[in-house]
Amino acid sequence: MSYEIGRAALNLQWTERVARTEYNDNWEIVRHITGKDPRVDPTATKEFNDAVRLDYLWTVNDGPVPWAERGRVCDMGHAVYVEDGSDYRKAGANPFETTEEVLSFNAVQEYGIPDFGEVGDYYERWYQETQAANDQVISGGYYKTLVSGAIEAFGWEMLLRALGEDADRFGEQALGSIFELSMRHYEAWAATSIEFFMCHDDMVWTEGPFANPTFYRNHIFPRYAELWKPLRAAGKRIIFCSDGTFDMFLDDLARAGADGFCFEPTNDLEMMVRDYGKTHVLMGGADCRTLTFGSKEDIERELRWVFGLARDCPGFVFATGNHLPANIPLENALFYFELAEELGRR
Repeated sequence: MSYEIGRAALNLQWTERVARTEYNDNWEIVRHITGKDPRVDPTATKEFNDAVRLDYLWTVNDGPVPWAERGRVCDMGHAVYVEDGSDYRKAGANPFETTEEVLSFNAVQEYGIPDFGEVGDYYERWYQETQAANDQVISGGYYKTLVSGAIEAFGWEMLLRALGEDADRFGEQALGSIFELSMRHYEAWAATSIEFFMCHDDMVWTEGPFANPTFYRNHIFPRYAELWKPLRAAGKRIIFCSDGTFDMFLDDLARAGADGFCFEPTNDLEMMVRDYGKTHVLMGGADCRTLTFGSKEDIERELRWVFGLARDCPGFVFATGNHLPANIPLENALFYFELAEELGRR
């Protein structure tokens, strides 16, 4: 039933309850609900997804060979986020020392364009195997689309320095070459049997755009439209996903061809529902800060507000839009899941 509900919602069809997904990094919740530790038991996550009745699983895949094995990338390190701190990693030295290196960068020369047939076959096998192993909808998807590709290659500091020195040259050369590389992956995904595609690109910050909106409209949104053409021609539905606040660009993204938006709670949910709730998929809603630091009364107030909006949107996929981190109190998490089940009924 979860697959059917997820598929219907992503196709803007009414379902008996609001569809749901989660991005869970809280192992304590999984242990409590399943009695298994997801770090050592590979069945724990699936049992958790089934137990809390998720309908879609956020999935992307950038191919079999990471950029770091092909050429230069900036390792910005990683802060402690998960329960045992095992994700901590110190930053490495940036291989790009000058803005000129960034402005003249060519991703095709650096990383190479993969063989279309090989990468397409890889994506099809991955999708078939992953979908068969789960009772929720699995999407195709690509993570390093444009800006996220630039972040991985250059790191934030060098990216911003180059952007500040010559925005148009950065957009034409560096982003243009990343676009050319991404197009091969998008075309390969379009040739697979997926129904839904998650286009990920962290193009903004929490506060909103980090560049002049003109830069986005000259160098980013037209390239999204080109990347999405083969997917749309093949009948795939496209969900755009970015961290941060991008609600000021919803019209641009819709014109480029997005069928939906996957977003964090810093975006204006009421506006999104008002302007796109009947025509587009909306994936998000709740705020992990409420679950982590709020009372049960705070959680209930927020969920009643979100589901009050969500019930009128056929393509709403409810989630805590900035992950379920390790420091959510177990009592709050269990209350949240119970309440989401109750309030999600239409």
